[in-house]
Amino acid sequence: MPEFIPKNAKLSTFKIKKIISLFCLDIIASKASLLMGINRNTINYWYHRFRRAIYAHQHREFKKMLGEAEIDECYFGARRVRGYHGKLKRGRGTRKQPVFGILKRNGHVYTEIVPNCTSEVLQAIIQGRIDTKATIYSDGWRSYDGLVDMGYDKHFRVNHGDNEFSKGNGIHINGIENFWSFTKRRFAKFNGVKKNFELHLKESEWRYGKTNVTLEKELWNIIKRYRG
Repeated sequence: MPEFIPKNAKLSTFKIKKIISLFCLDIIASKASLLMGINRNTINYWYHRFRRAIYAHQHREFKKMLGEAEIDECYFGARRVRGYHGKLKRGRGTRKQPVFGILKRNGHVYTEIVPNCTSEVLQAIIQGRIDTKATIYSDGWRSYDGLVDMGYDKHFRVNHGDNEFSKGNGIHINGIENFWSFTKRRFAKFNGVKKNFELHLKESEWRYGKTNVTLEKELWNIIKRYRG
């Protein structure tokens, strides 16, 4: 039995594997509790452990990106904030939480919660996470100005402000934008994510583009290595 599963666990390995299966199907805890006939607090306990293991795995497995990478920012949060009158702005200038993302084409996603989307913040992440030999695709946001001067001489852009979403020849950021859409749809199932936002974000990285069968196999291997 993996160290991830305490020796004094009240559930059998069979039931824990069933919880893993429901988790990988993205069944919310309240519904999993009904399906399993197990207290919701127990389901929440295991779901949280799975997310912590996935979080550690995503950080451990990340390697500096080569090849083709798409970069973009996204904003998460409620449409309204208590005490603030009117709807929140969308996109840049919003009061929502900004997140920076990098998608390696035909590979994984890396996300990072950021305080803002200034050039100082985003370019520091790019330097640390993307090799200068990589090809980078972005939109026209000014924080990406100067990447060529930093050594990223293969930087191609689309101008969304002019309703330009692809220049052909692979110049687009459709992949990372699809990831943002996928993540926001997932979060909507939880009525937004107010707690453990960073865990859910890394979980979305891990889930993106994988089948349920793959997720189950990977998660079982992840928790066998987890020591948290």
